[in-house]
Amino acid sequence: MNYNVEQQEGAVPIKMWTKGVPVEDEARKQLSNAARLPIVFKHIAAMPDVHLGIGATVGSVIPTIKAIIPAAVGVDIGCGMMACKTTLRAEDLPDNLGPLRAAIEKAVPHGMTPHRRGRDEGSWENPPSLVDQAWATLVDDFEAICEKYPRLRNTNNRKHLGTLGTGNHFIEVCLDEDGAVWFMLHSGSRGVGNAIGTHFIELAKKDAEQHQRNLPDKDLAYFEEGAQYFGDYVRGVSWAQKFARLNREVMMKNLIETVRKVIPKPFESHLEAVNCHHNYVQKEHHFGEDVFVTRKGAVSAKKGELGIIPGSMGARSYIVRGLGNPESFESCSHGAGRVMSRTKAKKMFTVDDQIKATEGVECRKDEAVI
Repeated sequence: MNYNVEQQEGAVPIKMWTKGVPVEDEARKQLSNAARLPIVFKHIAAMPDVHLGIGATVGSVIPTIKAIIPAAVGVDIGCGMMACKTTLRAEDLPDNLGPLRAAIEKAVPHGMTPHRRGRDEGSWENPPSLVDQAWATLVDDFEAICEKYPRLRNTNNRKHLGTLGTGNHFIEVCLDEDGAVWFMLHSGSRGVGNAIGTHFIELAKKDAEQHQRNLPDKDLAYFEEGAQYFGDYVRGVSWAQKFARLNREVMMKNLIETVRKVIPKPFESHLEAVNCHHNYVQKEHHFGEDVFVTRKGAVSAKKGELGIIPGSMGARSYIVRGLGNPESFESCSHGAGRVMSRTKAKKMFTVDDQIKATEGVECRKDEAVI
């Protein structure tokens, strides 16, 4: 057995794929709280990169019966990875990768204007046709959601489609062990997904004040099937997950076209493309039951299914193929994990540390990325 089982009275078991991996006490507490909810099915699975999260534990797989926990899905709904292999080889890349990086940074909006001064630099000023084509597949359902929740119109929605965002979101040109060039990126549902997630998390907490007074943690407030906001949340989260997937597809197309302008050699792309969420919820069938599976920092790993586990900045990433392990609800880890919080890391690491850690890697090495 390659996992440990933690069992507490009045709770479902927690199966933890963390042998040899330190786990924070706070993360264990979060997992324990979730395991005590009456809606949780069978057990909770914790991945090797498990750590304390906002709302619920990052690196957890939480199956629920006829209910969903909005804060477990979180506010970066549909956040995930996309990667595609090309016919380019290592020797086709220029010796100086600086101009290629600059071209990509110019082509794909990223970051955020501080203090909301003027237009957000992380959004499109004039979205290109590629964005408009993708938005056309989203707009009708978005308008239907906004009819009931008009505040969601006051978001960067269309102008965030095909943009990267902030934090640990990234675009990368990388090589596999055979010298083939891959493009990889990490992003989610951007501002509009955040607004949808935030709004329904607030509604769930208000609803819980009346109907779920014995919650072990107010962040674990949930909507049950048939409840006032359940159907609306399912529609909203499903739409945001579709937005996130399209967001990555639009960025990837833009990235590929940008590289074609910099590298003269013709090449094919999407030889082996992977586009996977790692913050999301969907209905699945496990252990004879239809359940809602929330993967909070976890990737679907059905038998034969391709997934992506990115490494730390400048480190190796992995394209993986699922084994369909039923005990993990056919899931695997979504990243390298962490040894400290982002806040602590910002206090500890300097620009010089960043320069040393990314030696030989073409990337930004200034205070803005610390």
